[in-house]
This record gives sequence, structure tokens and C-alpha cells, in this order.
Amino acid sequence: MTGRGGTSPAAAAGRLAGRDEGDGCTPPVVLTIAGSDSGGGAGIQADLKTFAALGTYGVSVLTAITAQNTLGVTAIHSVPPEIVAAQLDAVLADFDVAAVKVGMVGDPALAELLAARTAELPNLVVDPVLVATSGSRLSGVAAVAPLLAYPRVLTPNRHEAGALLGRRVETAEEMAQAAVALVERGPAAVVVTGSELAVDFLCTGGRTAELRGEPVPTLNNHGSGCTFSSAIAARLAHGDDISDAVAFAKSYVARALAGGRDWKLGAGPGPLQHFA
Repeated sequence: MTGRGGTSPAAAAGRLAGRDEGDGCTPPVVLTIAGSDSGGGAGIQADLKTFAALGTYGVSVLTAITAQNTLGVTAIHSVPPEIVAAQLDAVLADFDVAAVKVGMVGDPALAELLAARTAELPNLVVDPVLVATSGSRLSGVAAVAPLLAYPRVLTPNRHEAGALLGRRVETAEEMAQAAVALVERGPAAVVVTGSELAVDFLCTGGRTAELRGEPVPTLNNHGSGCTFSSAIAARLAHGDDISDAVAFAKSYVARALAGGRDWKLGAGPGPLQHFA
């Protein structure tokens, strides 16, 4: 019996067994578990572009299909949990995953499944996606809560942090307090991002650090949160510690925002230039 192209399975297996010999450039593998954005700016599409730009090999598990563009989300179809589980089985059976990013989940039952399946995976980064950049609601707190105890890094924006805690998070002081409160729920580190405030707060190891940056004047910020969390996962896969990975991701997103600021893609907030 031969495989495609006339190659026998035995010969193919022999080549695969030796493919690492002399290869010093194999990239680390990073898994994204998230929803699809048909407009290409956020979700799995943004994650995979980020992984490629930062020298990692991206693999994916799709949790939802959204009908989406720069103006908003018009429809959402959740992928059945058994299909999500099958995707996860396929990826983990064949790839040595160095980091995992979880984005949009959407379904509380699926969140329970993912919490059980990803808790022991390395360098888990959870972006608790609740609302799209356009303002469209993508999921509720119940679809995120089961995952909060397990991440190495949790990356809510200030509005998501407020929703998770059930309280107002608007000022820099409230963001710092929210980061501390969320760390107490289990993550090794929490970054509460401030977006237009140009300040983020990282809480890890009992310390809270203020991370300031220069705001990038642009309307093209669709997918910035997805890109930030994916960049953290990519750098953790390369061996960075949490503080260095977060600092790199913050700088990378700023460059990506600046690179796409003059783009005119769609009638609403456009995407970032991931390869700036």
C-alpha cells in the first residue's frame, strides 16, 4: 500500500522519524483555542498572524464561527463541544505544544471542558473575551469563569476585569486593585489592560507593576487584545519569563497599531499590521 505520491507508509514514517536531525530552526508550537473572525482582524486569524510574526508555529482549535467585519458581529455559531474536543485531541496527539492561548469560548459547558483539558498544559494564557472591539457582546462571564483558576497569565481589559469582579474598573487605581483581586482567584499573573489610558497593570509574585506606554493615535485597533495575549503566549513559548513576555507584547502591539494606522480596510475600526 502506498500513500499520496506513491510513497509507502513505512518510507514516510522513516523520513518523519529523522526530520529533526540537523534541524536547529524548528519553531516552538503555540496553540490558540478561540473563535473565528470572518473579517480577519481578531480571533484565531489575529492569533495565527501574531504567532507567525514572532517566530512560532501556530496550531488552532476553533470554538465558534462569527459573522463579523469592522462594523460589528452579526451572527455567532458555537462549535459543538465534541468537535472542539476532537480538534484538541488531534493537535495534542501530534504536536509538542509549548504554550496555549485561550480566547473566545462563548459556551459555559465548553469552558468547563477546556478548563479540564488545558489546566496541565504549559504556559496557558487566557484572554477572557467578553466584548468585541466594536462593542458587540461575544460571551458572558459564565463562559469564562471556569478557566480563571488555571492560567499562567490572565489578560482582561479593564471592562472585562470589571465584569469578572462585578464592580466598576475605570481608573488606573481601580485597574491595579482589580489585578490583585483576580490573582487571588488562581492565575500566576494578571495583566489588566487600559487601552486608551495607555497604562496596564501586571500583578505577579505578590507585586503589582504599572506599565506605561505612549498611546498610538489610530482607529485601527480591531484585534488588539487578541494580539496582546497571543504575543505573550509566543514569547513564553520562546522561554521568556512573565514580565519580559508582557513587556515585549506591549511593545509589539504598539508597533502593530502604528504600522496599520493609515490602513483603510473596512468602514469601521480596522486591523493591526502584525508584520510591521
